[in-house]
Amino acid sequence: MNIGQAADASGVTAKMIRYYESIGLVAAARRTEAGYRIYSQADVQILRFIKRSRDLGFSLERIRTLLGLWKDTDRKSSDVKKLASQYITELDQDILKLQSIRDQLEQLAICCQGDNRPNCPILEELAS
Repeated sequence: MNIGQAADASGVTAKMIRYYESIGLVAAARRTEAGYRIYSQADVQILRFIKRSRDLGFSLERIRTLLGLWKDTDRKSSDVKKLASQYITELDQDILKLQSIRDQLEQLAICCQGDNRPNCPILEELAS
């Protein structure tokens, strides 16, 4: 299949497929005599794996590691679980940070009268 068909089948845009190839996340596609990229079902499966990993928020480096683990039939599932657990810990930290930011902003919004006067505690806090 060509790159457009592979994009449709995998849910990854053609632009991203070319990018993933350029950074070595996926192997360069085979080419026709005319130079067009051609993809197999196995290539599409790898692209789907990458898309699902990206949808879960994994970084490209972690996806590279996950792909390596996926392709390694001698891997230990504990290696995969360890990687996922590390990411869960980071997500929990990010959630706490975002909740703290949200709470601070909500308190500032409560303090703001939101009327026609120019004074605004939100701006005052940001300027302090």
